[in-house]
This record gives sequence, structure tokens and C-alpha cells, in this order.
Amino acid sequence: MDFFHAHQAQHYLVLAAMLFALGAAGVVLRRNAIIVLMSIELMLNAVNLTFLAFSRFPLVPNSPMGSFLTGHAAVFFVIATAAAEASVGLAIIIAVFRSRTSINVDEFDTLKL
Repeated sequence: MDFFHAHQAQHYLVLAAMLFALGAAGVVLRRNAIIVLMSIELMLNAVNLTFLAFSRFPLVPNSPMGSFLTGHAAVFFVIATAAAEASVGLAIIIAVFRSRTSINVDEFDTLKL
């Protein structure tokens, strides 16, 4: 039975690694600020998937340390942080677009608008 649980956890972790790599590639390769922001959100969702995988398939079964809800609680904190990050990021992108009429990240070379 432990083999099946480890095998399922491996699937979740491989999927999370692929999502994180896809998000990191989007941050590095894309020049549009909105696409970069969406790629960061994709990376945060990969972290959420990892938290849920470790919550669902603990390393030590029936351990008195922690519970299955610790991963879920961490996911809620990451979601709250991601929502704040997205709103602040979009506000910055809108402010930059109004002043420069472009959201290309290569043009963000100075801090003054």
C-alpha cells in the first residue's frame, strides 16, 4: 500500500515541478509584464500543489507532529499572498502603462516615471 501512496505523491510532485519550470521559463523568456505576472502566479500554484501533495501523503504516516490540515493552511496563506501580489503588481503595471504607454519589461530601466 505504501508503494501506491509514494507513486501518487511522485506524480503530484512531478506535475508541480513542471508547472514551476513553466512559470520560471515564462518569467525569464517573456517581455510582457502581464505575462510575467501570470507566470509568477503559475509558480505560486505549483508551490500550492506541492503543499497539498505533502499534506495528502505525509512522509511519516500517523505522525503526532502536525496534521493533514497544515498543508491546506499553508495553501490559504499562499493564496492570500498571491492575491495581494497580483493586485499590487497590476496597479504598478497600470501606473507604468499610463506614463510610458508600454508594458514591455525591457523598458523598465529606471525607477522614475
